[in-house]
Amino acid sequence: MNNLLYYAFKIYVRLGLFFYSKKIKVSGSNNIPKNGAVLFTANHPNGLIDPILIATHIKRKTHFLVRASVFQNPIIAKFFGALGMMPIYRIRDGFNQLSKNNEIFDKSERILSSEGSLLIFPEGSHNRQRSIRPLSKGFTRIVFQVLEKKPKLKLFVVPIGITYQNSSSYPSSVAINFGKPIHCNEYIKHMDKFEMIKELKNEVRKSLVKLTVHIPNDENYDKMFSKLNTQGLDFTNVEVINSIILHNKESELKKEKGSKNTLKPLLYLIVLNSIIPYSIWKLVSKKIDEIEFVDTFRFGINLVLFPIFYIIQAYVISTLFSSQLGYTYFFSSLLLILLYTKLAPTPSG
Repeated sequence: MNNLLYYAFKIYVRLGLFFYSKKIKVSGSNNIPKNGAVLFTANHPNGLIDPILIATHIKRKTHFLVRASVFQNPIIAKFFGALGMMPIYRIRDGFNQLSKNNEIFDKSERILSSEGSLLIFPEGSHNRQRSIRPLSKGFTRIVFQVLEKKPKLKLFVVPIGITYQNSSSYPSSVAINFGKPIHCNEYIKHMDKFEMIKELKNEVRKSLVKLTVHIPNDENYDKMFSKLNTQGLDFTNVEVINSIILHNKESELKKEKGSKNTLKPLLYLIVLNSIIPYSIWKLVSKKIDEIEFVDTFRFGINLVLFPIFYIIQAYVISTLFSSQLGYTYFFSSLLLILLYTKLAPTPSG
């Protein structure tokens, strides 16, 4: 039953992402091993929508660790659990809660030991900064303990870089780049525990720096970020942008012409047609404390409330007039959103 729920929800969410995102560029999917245990390690710029985007573009059923605060409601916690999400606790959740992580790490080990796949964010928290931050050693602990118990198990770490054009604007574009798999068995064969932890962290970090836009977090970060941002560049062209950053090729910073949003009238029509769910979103948005959660909540409301509202309105139209008119209204409403999402310009940021 859990598998059925997982795959049904995955299909629905991926369809929702198609309507929500201007473009989703996925590369390197062929790097994902078809057999053996896989630990996906990704950077984390944009709240809960990061694992949602990644998991819906991986064929294998993937469990993932997310911040424990989203599990506060017991009903939501059970639903998330059925979808493969597991809570990870931080000091801000209460020092006495940290001991619960031992159970989560044990569960993670069991998933990998049975040749499953797991997604983890080794930076430890989300942040919109276009830099790969220092990695925690939690994922290396899982790798070491799994291989210590099952040394013959094939275990791979697959780094993932996720890059947004503008992670707080709608519509936005995103690039998901899967790196080459790192065969962890080779590390444990030739190194002791501390060498393995150090080398594996370094290898994953080097991969992440190439797989997403990375501006070194030094005294020149703000200058470089501002320089790139004012050019209206497409940040989802990760390799090109990183080449400019690495070689400081100012000559390649050719400003792209900003596109005027000529589809504003279409947006106003969508808002008018969706006034109740849109009003709920505006109320919710005022209570979002972290900008990294703007996309998460906006997408969640779009995924749930907008279709329900259109179904209700279509039913009313069908009752008052005809079924044909009701169906026409429903699919026209979805088409308007799709047209705006795919054709409206995406701001840089």
